[in-house]
Amino acid sequence: MNNRIVVGAHYGLRDWLAQRITACVMALYAVLFLVEVLLMPEYTALAWRTLFSGGFMKFATFLFWLALFYHAWIGVRDIFMDYIKPVGVRLALHCVVIFLLIGYAGWAAQIIWRL
Repeated sequence: MNNRIVVGAHYGLRDWLAQRITACVMALYAVLFLVEVLLMPEYTALAWRTLFSGGFMKFATFLFWLALFYHAWIGVRDIFMDYIKPVGVRLALHCVVIFLLIGYAGWAAQIIWRL
């Protein structure tokens, strides 16, 4: 009988699945955005503002940014866990990245709903 000692944070399948789901959300948004841009009659500032003035496009854009930030968090966290061995340094870097991503999400919301 093998006595397997499991160490670490036990993320595994949940994070793998989250990365795939966020990637699918970003890919679907990219297709939606491309179709919307190709259907624009002209490429003026007013046309761009009109594109993002609807509630659906604002929501889809914000969902894209949230998916991107969560996708980035999982990737950066895994890189830090693999390559940054001192726990204090790794914790500090995790905190910096978390605060930056939360700030970026707030900034994205401010920009999207300001339009």
